[in-house]
Amino acid sequence: MIIPIRCWTCGRPLGHLWEPFRNRVLAGEDPGKVLDDLHVTRYCCRRTLLAHVELINQVLPYGLIEK
Repeated sequence: MIIPIRCWTCGRPLGHLWEPFRNRVLAGEDPGKVLDDLHVTRYCCRRTLLAHVELINQVLPYGLIEK
């Protein structure tokens, strides 16, 4: 849903890397090279960023309460 602030396995902070990673990948760069440029070397951290799926826009309508 929302990008994890820290890696689930090692605890390294990752939240600040999501926007640069997403923008560069959407611009057409190779995800592996982007992660290398951002100095994300641990495979657990790479997995967290690569496997993240943004579902917040799909779930958000179900959380709205109308009176």
